[in-house]
Amino acid sequence: MQPRVLESQSGSKTEVWDMPTEEAALQDILERVFRRHWPSITFGPLIEGAAFEFRCPREPKSITLLDGYLTVHFGGTHFHLCIGENRGSARNPTPDDLRRHRRPSRAEFFRGLDREGAPLTWGFRMFNGKGEPQITIFFPSPFLTDDDRIADEPDWSRLAVWEDMAKTFLGRDPDPADRTGAGFRRR
Repeated sequence: MQPRVLESQSGSKTEVWDMPTEEAALQDILERVFRRHWPSITFGPLIEGAAFEFRCPREPKSITLLDGYLTVHFGGTHFHLCIGENRGSARNPTPDDLRRHRRPSRAEFFRGLDREGAPLTWGFRMFNGKGEPQITIFFPSPFLTDDDRIADEPDWSRLAVWEDMAKTFLGRDPDPADRTGAGFRRR
């Protein structure tokens, strides 16, 4: 599977690998990342003008699916993410236009590129039926430390989450291109 390259209004480029948006496929991806990799990921909505970057406070106590919504519960703190058909109840059914709006229309693994085209960020993201961001999950970057500081030297072992997810869901072996960047420091 080959990625396509998106260019933002600011000129930044991102390689994306399109994923199926069926409920079961998204549940597999999200369960794997939140069950196996919860200590090292950063996640939240990433929208124009705001970036919410949260860390999991602890291992999820449960991950459940009800009426199209995946709930990741950490014991107090939790979030709901629509990944399937949200029908509502018999007494209060979800209108068709709202169902289409809530349901994911796009899901993708991504690799953000620096100005020279070398990978800088890695992750997974989803967009709802109107193309609005639902969630962005950043995998650990070799160019950042655990406390989100710029690393003095790249720590390539931090690509382990990306490599696990890419192998599992994209069928990709580790890519030497992932180790070509200079990071957030200027070259």
